[in-house]
Amino acid sequence: MLTWQDIDTVLLDMDGTLLDLAYDNHFWLEHIPEVYAKTHLLNLHQAKVRLHEAMSASQGTLAWYCIDHWTETLGFDVHEQVRKTAHKSSLRPWVFEFLNFLQAHNKHLLLVTNAHHVVLDSKLAHIDIAAYFDHIVSSHDFQAPKESQRFWRSFAQAHPFDPKRTVLIDDNETVLSAAKQFGIEQLITLRQPDSGLTAKTSTLHPSIHHFNELFDTANAATKSMSGKTCKMLM
Repeated sequence: MLTWQDIDTVLLDMDGTLLDLAYDNHFWLEHIPEVYAKTHLLNLHQAKVRLHEAMSASQGTLAWYCIDHWTETLGFDVHEQVRKTAHKSSLRPWVFEFLNFLQAHNKHLLLVTNAHHVVLDSKLAHIDIAAYFDHIVSSHDFQAPKESQRFWRSFAQAHPFDPKRTVLIDDNETVLSAAKQFGIEQLITLRQPDSGLTAKTSTLHPSIHHFNELFDTANAATKSMSGKTCKMLM
């Protein structure tokens, strides 16, 4: 699928790409409605209806991803709810092996997410992947979501890269389409971002189920074990 010698820069999304989207879906579709219902003395169905309306109105905008926005909109501290539950998030399969593979091949590696900083920081406090990345970028740094050309222009100015020698891996196909419009040619999506849901049978962009489809699993497993041993010795 990829010719790695033709790629210098790897851009990786977080939620639904490196991390299982199951946590996020449960958080926003079950946990937050329960807190909202208790806060405003609603039944759960009423809470879910109101939340669905509010979220539909902001989908695809930076507000959709903004915990400050949802704290103000919903009338309770969503930051606190993120911090209390972020430990329940988990990696998708083959993530460490893939990151070790990229590191061993000297790729310029960036984590590029729409996640608000409280979400990003809370998850990375529990999942030890930050050290693999040359830079960790939230779209909130540029006041524009990855779905927009404004984000990609600002991001490219702050972190220059050659679009023709870059791959973006992201579960959000609207983001991938925006990146394609910007000029990034190598695009990959995930067929099963949420392990609790059925894998997609068709996608707009080239897709994988797990990262082991992108590298030599035997060599990567050896490097992964070696990398973990070095971390333990340090």
